[in-house]
Amino acid sequence: MALFRELGMSEQVLHSVENMGFEEATPIQEQTIPKALEGKDLIGQAQTGTGKTAAFGIPLVEKIEAGAEQLQGIVLSPTRELAVQVAEELNKIGQFKGIQTLPIYGGQEIDRQIRALKKRPQIIVATPGRLMDHMRRKTIRLSEIKIVVLDEADEMLNMGFVEDIHTILQEVPENRQTLLFSATMPRSIQNLAQRFMKEPELISVKAKEVTVANIEQHYLEVQEKQKFDVLCRLLDMQSPELAIVFGRTKRRVDELAEGLNKRGYSAEGIHGDLTQSKRDSVLRQFKEGTIEILVATDVAARGLDISGVTHVYNFDIPQDPESYVHRIGRTGRAGKTGLAVTFVTPREIGQLRMIEQLTKRKMIRKPIPTLVEAIEGQQRITMEKLMRVIDEEDLSPYKGLATDLLEETDSVTLLAAALKMLTKEPDAVEVHLTDVAPLRSKGAHRGPFDQRGYRGNDRGRGSNNRGSGNDRGGFGKDRGRRDNKRSGWNPSSFPKE
Repeated sequence: MALFRELGMSEQVLHSVENMGFEEATPIQEQTIPKALEGKDLIGQAQTGTGKTAAFGIPLVEKIEAGAEQLQGIVLSPTRELAVQVAEELNKIGQFKGIQTLPIYGGQEIDRQIRALKKRPQIIVATPGRLMDHMRRKTIRLSEIKIVVLDEADEMLNMGFVEDIHTILQEVPENRQTLLFSATMPRSIQNLAQRFMKEPELISVKAKEVTVANIEQHYLEVQEKQKFDVLCRLLDMQSPELAIVFGRTKRRVDELAEGLNKRGYSAEGIHGDLTQSKRDSVLRQFKEGTIEILVATDVAARGLDISGVTHVYNFDIPQDPESYVHRIGRTGRAGKTGLAVTFVTPREIGQLRMIEQLTKRKMIRKPIPTLVEAIEGQQRITMEKLMRVIDEEDLSPYKGLATDLLEETDSVTLLAAALKMLTKEPDAVEVHLTDVAPLRSKGAHRGPFDQRGYRGNDRGRGSNNRGSGNDRGGFGKDRGRRDNKRSGWNPSSFPKE
């Protein structure tokens, strides 16, 4: 890997990057940054967790003129959470150059955003629907834009933002630079690139590079009705510091979070139906460690950048292999190890094989843990905590009390009582989950990304980002077909679907 100082960036931005604790560039950063600094249009095929935000963020900040009051850069993002996180990272990258980035997303009062826009940020990170609202109100003007980034472009198209993206790109100056990042390269992405980009160069990070060796991958073959008890036993045995449990639907997430709390675990759910303030509160508590288990749908967790996640549990197997890569990428970051455990019902083995085909890695089959093993796991964890206290804490204020207790009972009985009191024994509170139908492999398919389709009940466009479908008027209707002439680039340079 190359050092950041070898990639041709300014001292101000290099200072920011080093201040963020980064020295070596990831593969996508090493390949993208120099070419983007040259002004080329680029397509980066990379999943979340590969460092793609810095890959486009560093060139973006470098291209922006400090001190200018005009809006010069736009990043389009599929979700509120990702928009906020990207904006935070861009502000860190731009801190010593004086570049300000503002997130713009649905769910936040638009008047508040209008007031923030009056402070003249040079970059905005926006969800397409809310950006369209500002364009209609003329509170955001795109006439001075130098560079546009489409982040997680495949996800934006899947969420139904294709018309909004076309409208936005038609309003941006034709001589802009465009950077597009997408985990997959379906035909819709190729068409978008052909229409709006100038001879783009494709940079690809292969799947085997993103399912890093730091993540140990297990699976358990388990009946639907056994899943919850098995999850609880694993939590008792493994005692994760921070864990994410993935469920397929919003209803599943709600029921899982409620059931885990009934059994004495600290858990909260996150999905598309929650208010923005609630989602922010849950994520903040999880980052701070107040909540140990985050239960989430794919869409709600897409793009989350939370350090310290030690375990990912796929309570429901994802509906396509690419989602699996995104899920397990929540752990094993920053050189740390992580564990991903997937529950598979007997009818879903075919889906598991498709995932292994994409990741080019076999998952390790594990037996269903027994109740005795769960209890032994908790006892072991309690002993480890006790020994850690002995090694690290000042026990002198308690030694007198311990001496008194030893006069009344023997040391073995006393220690056994302490271990029993400190050990969390498995809770037998009954929890009922609504059954979720097993996924079935669709048989022969043309490639690993052909199974994208519908991903449960959290896929809809909802009201979080989009404006009214009836008031699109005014944008791009009489602009001709200039966008089709941006390049003679041939999409056949892409890998086939």
